[in-house]
Amino acid sequence: MKKYLPLILMLSVAKFTVQWFGNRNYGFHRDELLHLSASEHPAWGYMEFPPFIGFLGRLSYWLFDYSLSGVRLFPTLAGTGVLILCCLMAKALGGKSRSVLLSGICILAFLPFYRNHTLFQPVAFNQLFWTLGFYFIIKFINSKNKKFLVLCGITLGLGLLNKYTMLVWAFGVFTGLFFLERGAIYKSKWIYIAGSIALLIFLPNVIWQLQYDLPFLKHLESLNRKQLNDVNPMDFGLTQLKFPFTLIVSVFGLMTLLIDKNLKKYRAVGISVIVIFCSLWLLGAKAYYVFPVYPVLFAAGAVKIESLLSKKPVLVSMIALVVLIPSVFFIPEATPLLPIENFVRYKGLQEKNGRVELTGDYADMFGWEEQVKLVDSIYRSLSPEEQQDCVIWAENYGEAGAVKILGKKHDLPNPVSRHGSFWIWGYGNKNATVWISLGNEKPSVEHVFEEVEPVKTITHKYAIGEENGIPLYLCRKPKIDIAKWWDGYRDHIFD
Repeated sequence: MKKYLPLILMLSVAKFTVQWFGNRNYGFHRDELLHLSASEHPAWGYMEFPPFIGFLGRLSYWLFDYSLSGVRLFPTLAGTGVLILCCLMAKALGGKSRSVLLSGICILAFLPFYRNHTLFQPVAFNQLFWTLGFYFIIKFINSKNKKFLVLCGITLGLGLLNKYTMLVWAFGVFTGLFFLERGAIYKSKWIYIAGSIALLIFLPNVIWQLQYDLPFLKHLESLNRKQLNDVNPMDFGLTQLKFPFTLIVSVFGLMTLLIDKNLKKYRAVGISVIVIFCSLWLLGAKAYYVFPVYPVLFAAGAVKIESLLSKKPVLVSMIALVVLIPSVFFIPEATPLLPIENFVRYKGLQEKNGRVELTGDYADMFGWEEQVKLVDSIYRSLSPEEQQDCVIWAENYGEAGAVKILGKKHDLPNPVSRHGSFWIWGYGNKNATVWISLGNEKPSVEHVFEEVEPVKTITHKYAIGEENGIPLYLCRKPKIDIAKWWDGYRDHIFD
């Protein structure tokens, strides 16, 4: 194993370096602001996601005080871990140095991973847990050592605390293991001990969900209504075709796991992948939900290609270059390596009416600082007495998260919002007579207050459309019962 460490280290450093340079540019994404806001409210669950991301957000605050590159270090480390595990799986499947190289190169060439391993979201850690789970399954198949089942159970439990789609991974693996020695594993107590460990780790979030009337189901219903129902089922499959060179390696890997006589003992892993893929497709999931299965396929595919070219190993290195080189040009589209002005030129984007239409993720990284500065300027214009009696009301979780996280350096009070998890964190001082409204439309504001003073319409050259041209109001004299108004929004917090 020692002879492969320099190669794995070199690949890992390359991965980490690219991500690190991308991490420092632009600003926080709206989802990152939500996740960091959640970390300010430690709990065993949140309305939109399990608690793991909140724990990491708290850790990032203790270590880095919410610096952009510090927060994004965590998904970058997860992505680097995925690469390392992919290389280790190639070795565990019987590969040598060329397969280790090719499997690592596939991770470097797979463009969606750059986006996933930049943003502070559960996605990167979901990929890490899936990959780690497959690694432990392969190690168990090789050694029959029960400790790998226990480690797999711990991985499953932690994965469920990060993202509920880990259940799909568990279902796929549970099904696949019936094809390992005709399901003999289910006669062993250790598979049930592993499952019990996973359930025990996950149990606090289950209890939290029950206490809050299963908000996970309400959030899923909202996602289906607003996003997933509009997903064309064909897009799930067609999206996989956008990355042809890594796809070829992964197809080699799947076929190898299923039918190769030299690797037939790993057939359970291949069947698990098929079950996961089909389950997600049938559930109408987004295409990226299945990306965590690729590392194990890259590893198996690399091993097969190395085996086929055993007499011409240099060809494996050439294939690695062919896989990697076409992706290099597109990396700035996936992680913000380029300063924004250079990115605009790189993409050939044109400015129209003072606006540049960026891609959704990049556009969602702009405008938050400006919003917070304007809110701060209004807040500072109030008398000391009014500042003590002021509530900042944001329309959505991005705006609220910006005030909560970026507003720390301005010493702004915590914002309130009726959107998602912010709703359960409450409405603050219901007797406040002065409110600053950010992003709420005029009819909504006038419904609550007698006096509504428009301050400014906030625009930004690069911000996403829904955050461009948003209103900022200074409001006084609430005319409704704030507590009843807040509670009455219970069924609309995901709208």
